[in-house]
Amino acid sequence: MGEGASTTTGEGRTRRREVSMADVAEAAGVSGQTVSRVANDRSNVDPDTRARVLEAMNRLGYRPNSAARALRSGRFHSIGVIMFSLSSYGNTRTLDAVASVAAAEGYSLTLITVASATQSDVSGAFVRLREHAVDGVVILIETHRIDESELALPSGLPVVVVDSNAAYAYPIVDNDQAQGARLATEHLLDLGHETVWHVSGPRESYAAERRIVAWRDALEARGARVPEVAVGDWTAESGHRIGAWLAADAEVTAVFAANDQMALGVIRALHEAGRAVPADVSVVGFDDMPESGNYWPPLTTVRQHFARVGEAAIRALLSEIDGERAQQLTLVPTELVLRESTAARG
Repeated sequence: MGEGASTTTGEGRTRRREVSMADVAEAAGVSGQTVSRVANDRSNVDPDTRARVLEAMNRLGYRPNSAARALRSGRFHSIGVIMFSLSSYGNTRTLDAVASVAAAEGYSLTLITVASATQSDVSGAFVRLREHAVDGVVILIETHRIDESELALPSGLPVVVVDSNAAYAYPIVDNDQAQGARLATEHLLDLGHETVWHVSGPRESYAAERRIVAWRDALEARGARVPEVAVGDWTAESGHRIGAWLAADAEVTAVFAANDQMALGVIRALHEAGRAVPADVSVVGFDDMPESGNYWPPLTTVRQHFARVGEAAIRALLSEIDGERAQQLTLVPTELVLRESTAARG
């Protein structure tokens, strides 16, 4: 019955049934035990026999039973990912790296997005992933707090969090937010600017909070005045709105925006107000998006290595799955990319 792998219903219709290991054994002329060895990638199979079995599997469309394999090995070879946004540049770049490394290690991904960063939403997503039979979970928080408290999840699965908050009781991987903000601020001070104005991300963002603290610390370490923080929402529109306010203040000669999109809005507002960048005002962004080198002027910015973060996160999770203790906090270094949007104070 191996070649047909079909049954006939009472109404005379033919319905294809699932191909079994016995079907493959019959088609390849081997025992079911040999098919099992090949399906589980055991080494004790003659190469010619293995090739014959694999050919029969492909021809019949045989799919190994992953649940049965998991019962034998204790692994589902599946990883869950919880994300708050697929529109975020950092999230998508990080997810891409997580998926690539997971695939190279023989793991599939189950992705769940949640509408809000509440404890209940994240816990609910975690429970749903357990129902999907995953071996571990990566949580891509990046831009949101979980309520105002430490993230707490049901026990029983390894978890790695991609975020800059060191309060979680799980291994954490992130770009070094504080280092990047410090590099940006010190660069502008080194150019002779008396102080640096900061356009931050939203208050509920851990990444934004880390950048604000590092910006303030860098100013205080140099004895510079600390201006009021202008709070944006990561969009170029918010940067443009804040930029119009900054452009009206003649004392503003240096601006550090917490991401490249807001920096773009700030630059537009400065141009509209007749203040040249960088002759009158220097501007630094954060992220180094692919478009940043094509802003006018090309944007000096802080480069985050999202691919390295994704790879480090999945490596840490695989270590946890293997029963090894992963490093509690991994910070991937950032770097300042110098372009034409900054210059010495005139």
